[in-house]
Amino acid sequence: MATLSLDQVTKVFANGVEAVRQLDLFVDDGEFVVLVGPSGCGKTTALRMVAGLEDVTAGTIRLNDKVVNDLSAKERDVAMVFQNYALYPHMNVIENIAFSLRVRGVSKQERERKARATADILGLSEVVLRKPGQLSGGQRQRVAMGRALIREPAVFLMDEPLSNLDANLRVQMRSEVLRIQRRLGVATLYVTHDQTEAMTMGDRVAVLRGGTLQQLAAPQELYEHPANLFVASFIGSPAMNLYEATVSGPVDRLVLSLGSQQVALPAELAQRRPGLAAEGHKLVVGIRPEHLTVAPPGAARERTLSVRAELIEALGNESLLHFSTDARTVHNRGGVFTADADAATAGGIAGAAATESVARVDPQARIDVGDQLSLAIDVDRLHFFDVESGDAIGAAGVQPAVRLQVGKT
Repeated sequence: MATLSLDQVTKVFANGVEAVRQLDLFVDDGEFVVLVGPSGCGKTTALRMVAGLEDVTAGTIRLNDKVVNDLSAKERDVAMVFQNYALYPHMNVIENIAFSLRVRGVSKQERERKARATADILGLSEVVLRKPGQLSGGQRQRVAMGRALIREPAVFLMDEPLSNLDANLRVQMRSEVLRIQRRLGVATLYVTHDQTEAMTMGDRVAVLRGGTLQQLAAPQELYEHPANLFVASFIGSPAMNLYEATVSGPVDRLVLSLGSQQVALPAELAQRRPGLAAEGHKLVVGIRPEHLTVAPPGAARERTLSVRAELIEALGNESLLHFSTDARTVHNRGGVFTADADAATAGGIAGAAATESVARVDPQARIDVGDQLSLAIDVDRLHFFDVESGDAIGAAGVQPAVRLQVGKT
């Protein structure tokens, strides 16, 4: 049994940059935890501190309840798989996999036996005598994993191991990595900037921003209950549509104002999210693309949004409708969430400032660019965020560890 824990771990570089701030994280035995976030968010630095490749400025790292802060990389029972594979070009597959055993002085016969057994697990039996230059990208990645596997570490650390692969192979290797990890049952901490990769692979996903943990939860929990605007905008593809809005009216008849349009909210919504029940309450509302559908004839107008079709992406099983409306869209610009200028000042409903909304629609829907149409809103699936802090209003899950900047342009 092996576990990994980080308690208030902080990293400040010599130039004063705080790359990781008071990170709390626990990886249970056999668990696959993913660190995800944009470039520069501190995820790789956190991984390197666990590996012993970076010193810890403050906080504690434990492997199986043993503090390892002062142990060197080779003294820690971890194995790291890097983005660039780092294979020895003059060695064949068996020799690359067995290299760590060779360094330890394991006999040639024993290390070859273990290397061949590891190659079997990874589906490399047919290419064990080939050198890296004779392998495909996926095979090279599996050799790199094999070199880590053969050490039988307590914890696997993986730093964007699939980022150099093409799209199709990356999808295939996601399942391969998971299959191997499940078979071995080793605690794994995996770093990626790809939120789709994080959502499909992680038992739990830790979202980082600016060195600070924003939310740690199961993938579906992140998707359905984002803790703040950053998580909401980062998790999901296409991204959640975010609008500046106002809620008003008595608690049993709340009305959401989006630009010039009004949407009736369910009476029970105020009970589930008491923070909404305030006259003229300004907030940010989020709508997932799949929660907007082309309104059928006779649909209740008080729960629809009038839009103009700007672009249709036909994907076969679905179509992505890019549309504009006169609601003020909210965007993440350099870490600050800002609302666009009024659509009216940018040309009304067709204005350039309000054309970044997306809906997933039936591919059979007949929509042409320029069409005016109504989209039905699944009002029970709306997300609400405080306009000042960016925190979710009434959402379940971990609250953000840092207040976001929310402003206007």
